Amino acid sequence: MIQETIHVDDINVLMKRRREELDELKKLGINPYPYEFSRTDFSSDILSSFSDTEKKSVAIAGRIMSLRRMGKASFCHIQDAKGRIQIYLRKDDIGEKYDAFKLLDIGDIVGVNGYVFKTKMGEISVHAENFSVLSKSLRPLPIVKEKTDEQGNTVTFDEFSDKELRYRQRYVDLIVNPNVREVFYKRARIIKSIRNFLDAQGFLEVETPVLQPLYGGAFARPFITHHNALDTQLYLRIADELYLKRLLVGGIDGVYEISKDFRNEGMDRNHNPEFTMMEVYVPYKDYIWMMEMVEKMFAETANAINGSLKSMVGENEINFSAPFQRLTMFDSIEKYTGKNLRGKNESEFRAVAKELHVEVDKIASSGTIIDSIFSEKVQQHLIQPTFITDYPVEMSPLAKRHRSEDGLVERFELFINAQEVCNAFSELNDPIEQRARFEEQMLQKERGDVEAQVLDEDFLRAMEFGMPPAAGLGMGIDRLTMLLTNQHSIRDVVLFPHMKPEK
Repeated sequence: MIQETIHVDDINVLMKRRREELDELKKLGINPYPYEFSRTDFSSDILSSFSDTEKKSVAIAGRIMSLRRMGKASFCHIQDAKGRIQIYLRKDDIGEKYDAFKLLDIGDIVGVNGYVFKTKMGEISVHAENFSVLSKSLRPLPIVKEKTDEQGNTVTFDEFSDKELRYRQRYVDLIVNPNVREVFYKRARIIKSIRNFLDAQGFLEVETPVLQPLYGGAFARPFITHHNALDTQLYLRIADELYLKRLLVGGIDGVYEISKDFRNEGMDRNHNPEFTMMEVYVPYKDYIWMMEMVEKMFAETANAINGSLKSMVGENEINFSAPFQRLTMFDSIEKYTGKNLRGKNESEFRAVAKELHVEVDKIASSGTIIDSIFSEKVQQHLIQPTFITDYPVEMSPLAKRHRSEDGLVERFELFINAQEVCNAFSELNDPIEQRARFEEQMLQKERGDVEAQVLDEDFLRAMEFGMPPAAGLGMGIDRLTMLLTNQHSIRDVVLFPHMKPEK
């Protein structure tokens, strides 16, 4: 089998040869970039439906992934969206087109008309009666090679595994690593499953502005742009919350959006500046009801994607069966650090953080200090699905005060495999208190907290018309996809993650 092992010094030589082959194809009167091909079959369907008792004609198209030439006959494997299949070509069958086939390389896209048969080696293949060049590839592929050792184990060589190259050249990654394609097929099914679940509840899917005159709904730095016609500064949204709540005011009885949000913040395995969120707001419900809905939605989605309520994530088997564990924020900190933070003030929080060797900024508020202690000392332990509930009010300016505990709000975050996946509130609907919370955030911003939320007068005006009590939820689609496809980094579930510019 002819495979191309490509070194940097050889790239220009190989590309020059391919351009020469392109010119030779044109001299033979062959258009190497035609307009269409009438495909009727996929590789996996041909393989699964093969029968020795009938001669089945097929038309298949795909990319050449291996070549074996033998004078007046050749074999190749082509890859389509559903797998690979072997093609057998003879000069006696395709005539002058065999000369064109000799000008093809690994990576070229071809269409084949023929019939299905089984070779002497027992491999189901397509015997070509006609073939068409559909796209001549001018760059060589980093072809992955496999051998079987004496023990029958498959050994892989020349893998296209460099992370930076894979993310920058996702198109190549998808060609040579078929398992990567499966991740993104699953991602699409995850979104479809969530949408089906929410639609079945009777909620309305909507679209709200990406460009906003004010940003809000989360603690994050925004991306800033300028609208020339209006001569005004605009922001890419960091969350959908404030617009979706306006729709509750307008009388829509349950509303959700699956959308791209943007946060101008650090990048790591859990964060990409452009990410996909699902937010849903349901009137006349609270955060307890929302926890139960989340349990149902996660179980239904896990089962739809993997056929099971259990999913392997790294070395951990995650069980999505309800009920999920529930711990309050303060109880979780006490459980994993031995420190009881209830009733303490900011200076006492700082003392505990210092004792636990948790660094906090000198301008950090009480909520930020508590969040830092939790993130460093608790979050790593939350492997199985766990609702962390009842946060300090300083950490949640859009959540309703707890009905029975002073200083807290009715909020939960869902943690799975030590990362946050969901954030939800019993939503604050008192416009007077909401204004006071925004004003407190503005004071934090004056102290230097660049992620503090801004005061949105139009949102407050909407609330003054009356917003029903409601439960709201924000969920990271990317992080859920990481869990259900067993991927370590958010970049592995985003088709085109952000990278530093190439030099």
